[in-house]
Amino acid sequence: MDLGLKDRVAVVAASSQGLGKAVALGLAREGAKLALCARTQTVLDAAAEEIRGQTGAEVMAQAVDVTVHDQVRRFVAAAVERFGRVDICVANAGGPPSKTFAETTIEDWQAAANLNLMSTVYFARETLPLMQQRGWGRFIAITSVAVKQPVEGLILSNAVRSATSGLIKTLANEYGPHNVLVNNVCPGYTATARLVSLARKLAGREGVSPQEIEDRWAGQTPLRRIGRPEEFADLVVFLASERASYITGVSIAVDGGLVKGVY
Repeated sequence: MDLGLKDRVAVVAASSQGLGKAVALGLAREGAKLALCARTQTVLDAAAEEIRGQTGAEVMAQAVDVTVHDQVRRFVAAAVERFGRVDICVANAGGPPSKTFAETTIEDWQAAANLNLMSTVYFARETLPLMQQRGWGRFIAITSVAVKQPVEGLILSNAVRSATSGLIKTLANEYGPHNVLVNNVCPGYTATARLVSLARKLAGREGVSPQEIEDRWAGQTPLRRIGRPEEFADLVVFLASERASYITGVSIAVDGGLVKGVY
């Protein structure tokens, strides 16, 4: 299936590792040009070089703290200067720490809002007007299955990412008339460094091994396993494509059936 992504320009945030890197690699394999960002330039450069080597894609990489609007603004401007436009934006950021409500501070809540809500706002402000002007665009937020079913130990993520889902639905309504599609993709338990870290944290609390925690998560899904980053990326790449031309305003879980609700 030709996804129509050849020479499209995609901005992918938090793309030096994990889900963001998997998405960037998937887009590159379809012929997209990439503007990648993450906090650590050395790690980002290594990811960019790996993607170039595997796909031959044209890749720009710039260190960015996505919680700082001016850094996001300058990054998007640099992408436009390099490639001439932005067609696709994948808003992504690491998750807030695992805590119970009693363990959280006001500063934790402010930091979580900046990381997972405001970073999405910043990318939306900088990229959606560009897409609107061209009459074509795809804006995709990566949140969490927590927006559909709260995850134990992740109260900050459960709350703040749900706010992001509300933002995405509203943006879809506002920008749909301009042929700009806005969607939200919600990973479940997926084999990333963050999942390993969360398993260790919960294991320490409960006095069990991290493997027992991961086995418990896998057992909660009908597929009885943890997902692979590329399985998640495949959906994001499809939503970024020409083939997804009548899909907007949805939050789709890629979770192996973890969410037990009907919708």
